[in-house]
Amino acid sequence: MSPMPAPYDAAEPATSCRITEAPEITTAVVVQHDFPMYDMPALMDGTFSHLAEALAAQGIRPIGPAFSLHHRAPVATADLEVGFPVDAPLTETLELPSDYEVIGSSIPGGRIAWISHIGAYGGLAEKWGAFTEQVGESDEQMTYPFWEFYVTEPHPDMNPATLRTDLFSLLEPRG
Repeated sequence: MSPMPAPYDAAEPATSCRITEAPEITTAVVVQHDFPMYDMPALMDGTFSHLAEALAAQGIRPIGPAFSLHHRAPVATADLEVGFPVDAPLTETLELPSDYEVIGSSIPGGRIAWISHIGAYGGLAEKWGAFTEQVGESDEQMTYPFWEFYVTEPHPDMNPATLRTDLFSLLEPRG
């Protein structure tokens, strides 16, 4: 993989909320609206298990870990994008064997807040809550979208307690 720009290239997890500038990142994603939260594992598996190969056929490579980007707070359903940051824009729609369509998109640049979660995915909601509090305590205001990078690629034999997921939120402009 090509290196991701800062702050996405952090070798060590962020144990407390960090505020920084981040560049826009080109992505290749599956977009879903009103997607049922209970079916999220099928979306992730159906995307991530096929996307790198489909991109390679187009001469495009992932440059970072898989991610999901949310356009609103998920409750029973989510409006989200799942995919990879890539080294070149995707200029045509691809269809995956899972029947999901892949399009070009981007993660926005600007002022962001971020923190890392170490542990199983089941702990992400609690981490998001604590992260939101830390951002508020720093007199910043989160806005949409927000996203997660799945830094540790999961595999069947791993200990879920070792998973690293980096959480990011765009911040409202100041002034």
